[in-house]
Amino acid sequence: MPGATHKAEVLIVGAGLAGLTAANELLRHGIRAVVVDKGRSVGGRLATRRIGPGRADHGAQFFTARDARFRQAVAAWVAEGLVYEWSRGWSDGSLVQAPTDGHPRYAVHGGMNQLAKRLAQPLEQVDMLHTGLRIAKIYRDTSSIWCAETDDGRLFHAPSILLTPPAPQALDLLDAGAVPLHKDDRQALAAIHYAPCLCGLYWVDGDVRLPDVGAMQMPHAAITWIADNRRKGISPAARIVTIHAGPEWSERHYDEDDATILDRLRAELLPLLRPASVLLEAQIKRWRYALPTAVYPQAWFAPRDLPGCLLGGDGFGSPRVEGAYLSGLALGEEALRQSLWDQ
Repeated sequence: MPGATHKAEVLIVGAGLAGLTAANELLRHGIRAVVVDKGRSVGGRLATRRIGPGRADHGAQFFTARDARFRQAVAAWVAEGLVYEWSRGWSDGSLVQAPTDGHPRYAVHGGMNQLAKRLAQPLEQVDMLHTGLRIAKIYRDTSSIWCAETDDGRLFHAPSILLTPPAPQALDLLDAGAVPLHKDDRQALAAIHYAPCLCGLYWVDGDVRLPDVGAMQMPHAAITWIADNRRKGISPAARIVTIHAGPEWSERHYDEDDATILDRLRAELLPLLRPASVLLEAQIKRWRYALPTAVYPQAWFAPRDLPGCLLGGDGFGSPRVEGAYLSGLALGEEALRQSLWDQ
């Protein structure tokens, strides 16, 4: 409702993995954290899209678990039938059986976005989640309460705020509200860099020649990832192929029109199609902030002279899905510590 005001104990901007994890950690300790996101749904780069009768992951494709806390969370998701082990290694371009290194790569039944929806459920049950709302600016009012104002005039305010969008977007929100950042803090946040990714999704009537697990990963090539979502196990009704371009290729072609980009990516897919296979539909997704290439070394960041403000996400600590989870967990723990300290 335009003009409405929403109060919370903690305000979280961004309903990606970090924001959802932080909110759940606070809720577990009885702290009411309201999450606001510009997307129509939750998840950020935990993104799954329908195309034809099928579906495809078009953001994060899988995740690994190295940290003990994340391994514990993954084990719980596996136990409840949400997450499964997809592979223990990828082909680097060869069509023969993918090599294994003994390290599990996990995927999510129904697509990666189902993990985000699972994490959103406890928040929705207590009316802590608002999607489809674009924050225009963030500022502190005269009583030092953090405020986030949306494009349509809604106002969210709380004593504490957690910013989980990519660092450039978080800086833009603070600048729009004329929040004074210390020059050293601005420099630290500006040093967090992201690479873009252009993603093509192709509905194929027929078969695609890929290694046994249905995916190839070529980290240093122009095209870094090709995966068959049917063989991945998330698209039984149709064969949808996901193609990710690498950072340099994506940067070079990012502003071209959709049809041109899809044609360029299709050229990489055609040699993998069986003779009778036909392309029925193609869609594109542009990720401006796809992969953090220079991260802040700790899981969260507290700007000096701005009490109650914390920043985090996959640009903080580790650039992986696991890193986003651990950053969200650390954000929640630090916000809880600050809340208890203030009491």
